[in-house]
Amino acid sequence: MKTVVVTGASTGIGEATARVLIRRGMRVFGSVRKQADGARLARELGDQFVPLIFDVTDEAAVTAAAGAVGAALNGETLAGLVNNAGIAVPGPLLHLPIADFRKQLEVNLTGQLIATQAFAPLLGADHGRRGAPGRIVMMSSIGGRNASPFMGAYATSKFGLEGFSESLRRELMVHGIDVIIIAPGAIATPIWDKADALDPAAFAHTAYAPAMTLAKEWIANGRKGLPPETIGETVYTALTARKPKFRYTVTPAPLQFFMMRRLPKRTVDRIIAKRLGWPRR
Repeated sequence: MKTVVVTGASTGIGEATARVLIRRGMRVFGSVRKQADGARLARELGDQFVPLIFDVTDEAAVTAAAGAVGAALNGETLAGLVNNAGIAVPGPLLHLPIADFRKQLEVNLTGQLIATQAFAPLLGADHGRRGAPGRIVMMSSIGGRNASPFMGAYATSKFGLEGFSESLRRELMVHGIDVIIIAPGAIATPIWDKADALDPAAFAHTAYAPAMTLAKEWIANGRKGLPPETIGETVYTALTARKPKFRYTVTPAPLQFFMMRRLPKRTVDRIIAKRLGWPRR
């Protein structure tokens, strides 16, 4: 039975991925920050799910969890690490508290490095382990290539994750460990229930308040996105395909995403300005 570690497994894409992989016959070690979430998932998913209690920014806790997984593997390699844990910190960059910006990068970038360094020996960087090298799946976003207003901190982390993943993929070739990016668009997860985190009132003293009310409505529309199991199936493909792609984009509006990628940046700027009621330049 193949074993995979999924970070951020308590809800949303992480939980759905754990469910899909278990249904596909894998054993999943899933990280959560709360004991109660770990106990709930263990009850719901059965013996093939093992909770790991850590925050990805806590280096000591992640290292200890990797030790527990290593002991359970009994000398064999880990089939996969799914770096899924992440947060979204909204707000206009000119007025975003620096502490919030740092937290965004700490979780979405530094946390990915902490987890990767801790679990890489189990994936095959330790050549003394038995079995084929595993794979790393990085959970990016379509926001990793196209940035929206008021999601600048999040986009910064995901643009950074794309570069991080590319360098890592090339460095890990020496160990035979592949790195695959998955870039979801709108996915129907509880994260959209947090649209209220984009609070126009907090920025009422700025020029952005009226436009942020519109942007909040767009964020809430993410509830109409694809089911999270769609991403879980893509993760399974990334972990098991004989020749996986280096990047999978999964979005409910592929044509729109294609057009936004292909249109000149200044044209996209004008489209966004019109939607937000800003003067066109």
